[in-house]
Amino acid sequence: MSADQFVQYLVSGVTQGSIYALVGLGFTIIFTVTGIINFAQGEFVMLGGMISYRLIASGGLPLPLAAILSILATAVIGAILYLLAIRSARKASVVSLIIITIGAAILIRGIVGQLWGNDPVRPPYFSGEESLSFLGAYIQPQALWIIGITLVVMIILHLFFSRTMMGKALKACAVSRVGASLVGIDAKSMALISFSLAAALGAIGGVAMAPLTTTSYSIGTMATLKGFVAASIGGFRSQLLTVVGGITVGIVESVAVGLNWGPFTSAYKDAIALVVLLLILLVRSGRLATEERAS
Repeated sequence: MSADQFVQYLVSGVTQGSIYALVGLGFTIIFTVTGIINFAQGEFVMLGGMISYRLIASGGLPLPLAAILSILATAVIGAILYLLAIRSARKASVVSLIIITIGAAILIRGIVGQLWGNDPVRPPYFSGEESLSFLGAYIQPQALWIIGITLVVMIILHLFFSRTMMGKALKACAVSRVGASLVGIDAKSMALISFSLAAALGAIGGVAMAPLTTTSYSIGTMATLKGFVAASIGGFRSQLLTVVGGITVGIVESVAVGLNWGPFTSAYKDAIALVVLLLILLVRSGRLATEERAS
Protein backbone atom coordinates (compact mmCIF):
# COMPACT_ATOMS: atom_id res chain seq x y z
CA MET A 1 0.00 0.00 0.00
CA SER A 2 1.46 3.35 -1.05
CA ALA A 3 1.46 6.44 1.15
CA ASP A 4 -1.24 8.05 -1.03
CA GLN A 5 -3.43 4.98 -0.69
CA PHE A 6 -2.89 4.89 3.06
CA VAL A 7 -4.06 8.50 3.41
CA GLN A 8 -7.07 7.69 1.22
CA TYR A 9 -8.06 4.74 3.39
CA LEU A 10 -7.36 6.70 6.56
CA VAL A 11 -9.69 9.52 5.54
CA SER A 12 -12.34 6.99 4.52
CA GLY A 13 -11.98 5.28 7.89
CA VAL A 14 -12.33 8.51 9.84
CA THR A 15 -15.43 9.37 7.80
CA GLN A 16 -17.13 6.03 8.41
CA GLY A 17 -15.93 6.00 12.01
CA SER A 18 -17.59 9.36 12.63
CA ILE A 19 -20.96 7.79 11.79
CA TYR A 20 -20.22 4.84 14.08
CA ALA A 21 -19.35 7.35 16.80
CA LEU A 22 -22.69 9.14 16.47
CA VAL A 23 -24.54 5.81 16.72
CA GLY A 24 -22.39 4.81 19.68
CA LEU A 25 -23.16 8.09 21.44
CA GLY A 26 -26.85 7.24 21.16
CA PHE A 27 -26.20 3.87 22.81
CA THR A 28 -24.19 5.55 25.55
CA ILE A 29 -26.73 8.27 26.35
CA ILE A 30 -29.64 5.82 26.62
CA PHE A 31 -27.67 3.28 28.64
CA THR A 32 -26.29 5.76 31.16
CA VAL A 33 -29.71 7.28 31.83
CA THR A 34 -31.92 4.18 31.68
CA GLY A 35 -29.64 1.15 31.84
CA ILE A 36 -31.14 -0.09 28.54
CA ILE A 37 -29.18 -1.12 25.45
CA ASN A 38 -31.27 0.08 22.52
CA PHE A 39 -30.72 -2.19 19.53
CA ALA A 40 -33.01 0.00 17.42
CA GLN A 41 -30.38 2.75 17.44
CA GLY A 42 -29.16 1.98 13.92
CA GLU A 43 -32.69 2.35 12.57
CA PHE A 44 -32.59 6.02 13.55
CA VAL A 45 -29.64 6.43 11.16
CA MET A 46 -31.71 4.84 8.42
CA LEU A 47 -34.73 7.01 9.23
CA GLY A 48 -32.68 10.21 9.11
CA GLY A 49 -31.41 9.48 5.61
CA MET A 50 -34.67 8.06 4.24
CA ILE A 51 -36.93 10.81 5.58
CA SER A 52 -34.62 13.57 4.33
CA TYR A 53 -34.53 11.96 0.87
CA ARG A 54 -38.32 11.65 0.72
CA LEU A 55 -38.84 15.24 1.84
CA ILE A 56 -36.51 16.42 -0.93
CA ALA A 57 -37.61 14.05 -3.71
CA SER A 58 -41.35 13.97 -3.02
CA GLY A 59 -41.96 17.10 -1.00
CA GLY A 60 -39.67 19.40 -2.96
CA LEU A 61 -38.17 20.85 0.22
CA PRO A 62 -34.71 22.45 0.21
CA LEU A 63 -31.94 20.31 1.69
CA PRO A 64 -31.39 22.28 4.95
CA LEU A 65 -35.10 22.25 5.82
CA ALA A 66 -35.46 18.58 4.90
CA ALA A 67 -32.47 17.70 7.10
CA ILE A 68 -33.87 19.58 10.10
CA LEU A 69 -37.35 18.11 9.70
CA SER A 70 -35.99 14.57 9.32
CA ILE A 71 -33.94 14.93 12.52
CA LEU A 72 -36.98 16.28 14.41
CA ALA A 73 -39.23 13.53 13.01
CA THR A 74 -36.75 10.84 14.03
CA ALA A 75 -36.48 12.34 17.52
CA VAL A 76 -40.27 12.10 17.81
CA ILE A 77 -40.13 8.46 16.68
CA GLY A 78 -37.51 7.80 19.37
CA ALA A 79 -39.84 9.31 21.97
CA ILE A 80 -42.75 7.19 20.69
CA LEU A 81 -40.57 4.08 20.90
CA TYR A 82 -39.88 4.81 24.55
CA LEU A 83 -43.49 5.63 25.44
CA LEU A 84 -45.10 2.67 23.67
CA ALA A 85 -42.49 -0.05 24.01
CA ILE A 86 -40.09 0.72 26.85
CA ARG A 87 -41.97 2.71 29.47
CA SER A 88 -44.86 0.26 29.62
CA ALA A 89 -42.39 -2.60 30.15
CA ARG A 90 -39.96 -0.73 32.40
CA LYS A 91 -40.13 -3.37 35.16
CA ALA A 92 -39.27 -6.17 32.74
CA SER A 93 -35.88 -7.86 32.84
CA VAL A 94 -32.91 -6.48 30.95
CA VAL A 95 -33.10 -9.35 28.46
CA SER A 96 -36.80 -8.63 27.82
CA LEU A 97 -36.08 -4.95 27.18
CA ILE A 98 -33.30 -5.84 24.75
CA ILE A 99 -35.67 -8.15 22.88
CA ILE A 100 -38.25 -5.34 22.77
CA THR A 101 -35.74 -2.98 21.14
CA ILE A 102 -34.76 -5.68 18.62
CA GLY A 103 -38.45 -6.17 17.80
CA ALA A 104 -38.87 -2.41 17.44
CA ALA A 105 -35.94 -2.32 15.00
CA ILE A 106 -37.50 -5.07 12.88
CA LEU A 107 -40.86 -3.26 12.92
CA ILE A 108 -39.34 0.08 11.87
CA ARG A 109 -37.33 -1.61 9.12
CA GLY A 110 -40.40 -3.44 7.82
CA ILE A 111 -42.60 -0.33 7.80
CA VAL A 112 -39.98 1.72 5.92
CA GLY A 113 -39.45 -1.11 3.42
CA GLN A 114 -43.18 -1.32 2.75
CA LEU A 115 -43.66 2.43 2.49
CA TRP A 116 -40.63 3.41 0.43
CA GLY A 117 -39.35 0.22 -1.18
CA ASN A 118 -36.09 -1.67 -1.02
CA ASP A 119 -33.96 0.26 -3.49
CA PRO A 120 -31.02 2.36 -2.24
CA VAL A 121 -31.50 6.12 -2.57
CA ARG A 122 -29.13 9.06 -2.42
CA PRO A 123 -30.06 12.58 -1.28
CA PRO A 124 -28.11 15.44 -2.87
CA TYR A 125 -24.64 16.33 -1.62
CA PHE A 126 -24.42 19.18 0.84
CA SER A 127 -21.92 21.15 -1.25
CA GLY A 128 -21.14 19.51 -4.56
CA GLU A 129 -19.38 16.37 -5.74
CA GLU A 130 -15.98 17.65 -6.86
CA SER A 131 -13.24 15.92 -4.85
CA LEU A 132 -10.53 17.81 -3.02
CA SER A 133 -6.86 16.84 -3.15
CA PHE A 134 -5.11 16.21 0.19
CA LEU A 135 -1.64 14.62 0.54
CA GLY A 136 -2.15 12.64 -2.64
CA ALA A 137 -5.63 11.47 -1.65
CA TYR A 138 -8.96 12.67 -2.99
CA ILE A 139 -11.59 13.63 -0.47
CA GLN A 140 -15.22 14.27 -1.28
CA PRO A 141 -16.64 17.39 0.39
CA GLN A 142 -19.38 15.28 1.96
CA ALA A 143 -16.73 13.39 3.95
CA LEU A 144 -15.56 16.68 5.41
CA TRP A 145 -19.15 17.52 6.28
CA ILE A 146 -19.49 14.22 8.15
CA ILE A 147 -16.28 14.70 10.13
CA GLY A 148 -17.10 18.34 10.87
CA ILE A 149 -20.66 17.55 11.98
CA THR A 150 -19.35 14.89 14.35
CA LEU A 151 -16.92 17.36 15.92
CA VAL A 152 -19.66 19.97 16.30
CA VAL A 153 -22.01 17.41 17.86
CA MET A 154 -19.31 16.44 20.38
CA ILE A 155 -18.81 20.06 21.39
CA ILE A 156 -22.56 20.71 21.67
CA LEU A 157 -23.08 17.56 23.75
CA HIS A 158 -20.25 18.57 26.08
CA LEU A 159 -21.74 22.01 26.57
CA PHE A 160 -25.23 20.54 26.95
CA PHE A 161 -24.23 18.11 29.69
CA SER A 162 -21.93 20.53 31.51
CA ARG A 163 -23.72 23.89 31.20
CA THR A 164 -27.49 23.27 31.05
CA MET A 165 -29.89 22.19 33.80
CA MET A 166 -31.41 19.49 31.60
CA GLY A 167 -27.99 18.09 30.77
CA LYS A 168 -27.00 18.05 34.43
CA ALA A 169 -30.29 16.30 35.25
CA LEU A 170 -29.50 13.63 32.68
CA LYS A 171 -26.02 13.21 34.18
CA ALA A 172 -27.58 12.89 37.63
CA CYS A 173 -29.81 10.07 36.37
CA ALA A 174 -26.74 8.43 34.90
CA VAL A 175 -25.05 8.47 38.30
CA SER A 176 -28.10 7.28 40.26
CA ARG A 177 -31.70 7.27 39.08
CA VAL A 178 -32.93 6.78 42.64
CA GLY A 179 -30.77 9.61 43.95
CA ALA A 180 -31.91 11.88 41.13
CA SER A 181 -35.55 11.14 41.99
CA LEU A 182 -34.92 12.05 45.61
CA VAL A 183 -33.79 15.56 44.62
CA GLY A 184 -36.83 16.13 42.40
CA ILE A 185 -35.63 14.99 38.99
CA ASP A 186 -38.27 13.06 37.06
CA ALA A 187 -36.36 9.98 35.90
CA LYS A 188 -39.13 9.00 33.46
CA SER A 189 -38.95 12.37 31.72
CA MET A 190 -35.17 12.11 31.53
CA ALA A 191 -35.48 8.64 29.98
CA LEU A 192 -37.87 10.06 27.37
CA ILE A 193 -35.42 12.87 26.60
CA SER A 194 -32.53 10.40 26.33
CA PHE A 195 -34.39 8.34 23.71
CA SER A 196 -35.27 11.47 21.72
CA LEU A 197 -31.71 12.77 21.93
CA ALA A 198 -30.24 9.42 20.88
CA ALA A 199 -32.67 9.22 17.96
CA ALA A 200 -31.69 12.73 16.87
CA LEU A 201 -27.99 11.82 17.00
CA GLY A 202 -28.62 8.77 14.83
CA ALA A 203 -30.65 10.86 12.38
CA ILE A 204 -27.86 13.43 12.13
CA GLY A 205 -25.50 10.63 11.15
CA GLY A 206 -28.00 9.30 8.62
CA VAL A 207 -28.61 12.70 7.03
CA ALA A 208 -24.87 13.34 6.69
CA MET A 209 -23.97 9.85 5.49
CA ALA A 210 -26.74 9.20 2.94
CA PRO A 211 -25.39 11.50 0.18
CA LEU A 212 -21.99 9.79 0.36
CA THR A 213 -22.89 6.10 0.69
CA THR A 214 -26.62 5.97 -0.24
CA THR A 215 -29.22 4.72 2.20
CA SER A 216 -31.95 2.10 2.25
CA TYR A 217 -34.37 0.44 4.65
CA SER A 218 -31.78 -2.25 5.53
CA ILE A 219 -28.73 -0.25 6.63
CA GLY A 220 -29.78 -0.06 10.28
CA THR A 221 -28.52 -3.52 11.24
CA MET A 222 -24.85 -2.88 10.49
CA ALA A 223 -25.07 0.66 11.85
CA THR A 224 -26.38 -0.80 15.10
CA LEU A 225 -23.60 -3.39 15.27
CA LYS A 226 -20.78 -0.94 14.65
CA GLY A 227 -22.25 1.71 16.94
CA PHE A 228 -22.55 -0.98 19.61
CA VAL A 229 -18.85 -1.81 19.19
CA ALA A 230 -17.96 1.89 19.53
CA ALA A 231 -20.06 2.19 22.69
CA SER A 232 -18.46 -1.00 24.04
CA ILE A 233 -15.01 0.52 23.66
CA GLY A 234 -16.28 3.44 25.74
CA GLY A 235 -17.77 1.07 28.31
CA PHE A 236 -21.22 2.54 27.55
CA ARG A 237 -20.23 5.38 29.91
CA SER A 238 -17.64 7.64 28.30
CA GLN A 239 -18.76 9.78 25.39
CA LEU A 240 -15.17 10.68 24.47
CA LEU A 241 -14.03 7.04 24.43
CA THR A 242 -17.12 6.12 22.41
CA VAL A 243 -16.15 8.65 19.74
CA VAL A 244 -12.56 7.41 19.79
CA GLY A 245 -13.85 3.84 19.57
CA GLY A 246 -16.09 4.60 16.59
CA ILE A 247 -13.31 6.31 14.66
CA THR A 248 -10.90 3.50 15.55
CA VAL A 249 -13.30 0.87 14.21
CA GLY A 250 -13.74 2.87 11.02
CA ILE A 251 -9.98 3.22 10.49
CA VAL A 252 -9.28 -0.45 11.25
CA GLU A 253 -11.99 -1.49 8.78
CA SER A 254 -10.78 0.78 6.02
CA VAL A 255 -7.06 0.09 6.36
CA ALA A 256 -7.61 -3.67 6.72
CA VAL A 257 -9.64 -3.71 3.51
CA GLY A 258 -6.93 -1.64 1.83
CA LEU A 259 -4.39 -4.37 2.57
CA ASN A 260 -6.39 -6.72 0.31
CA TRP A 261 -4.68 -9.78 1.73
CA GLY A 262 -6.16 -12.99 3.11
CA PRO A 263 -9.24 -12.13 5.21
CA PHE A 264 -8.59 -8.40 4.78
CA THR A 265 -10.80 -7.77 1.77
CA SER A 266 -13.99 -5.82 1.18
CA ALA A 267 -15.99 -9.06 1.38
CA TYR A 268 -15.07 -9.37 5.07
CA LYS A 269 -15.28 -5.68 5.95
CA ASP A 270 -18.31 -6.02 8.23
CA ALA A 271 -16.79 -9.01 10.02
CA ILE A 272 -13.95 -6.83 11.30
CA ALA A 273 -16.34 -5.07 13.69
CA LEU A 274 -17.36 -8.46 15.08
CA VAL A 275 -13.72 -9.37 15.65
CA VAL A 276 -13.16 -6.09 17.48
CA LEU A 277 -16.23 -6.77 19.63
CA LEU A 278 -14.99 -10.27 20.51
CA LEU A 279 -11.61 -8.84 21.51
CA ILE A 280 -13.33 -6.27 23.75
CA LEU A 281 -15.38 -9.00 25.42
CA LEU A 282 -12.28 -11.14 25.98
CA VAL A 283 -10.33 -8.25 27.50
CA ARG A 284 -13.17 -7.22 29.78
CA SER A 285 -14.48 -10.66 30.72
CA GLY A 286 -12.26 -10.86 33.79
CA ARG A 287 -13.37 -7.47 35.09
CA LEU A 288 -17.03 -8.26 34.46
CA ALA A 289 -16.70 -11.52 36.38
CA THR A 290 -15.07 -9.67 39.28
CA GLU A 291 -17.90 -7.09 39.34
CA GLU A 292 -20.50 -9.87 39.26
CA ARG A 293 -18.90 -11.63 42.25
CA ALA A 294 -18.71 -8.32 44.12
CA SER A 295 -22.39 -7.64 43.54
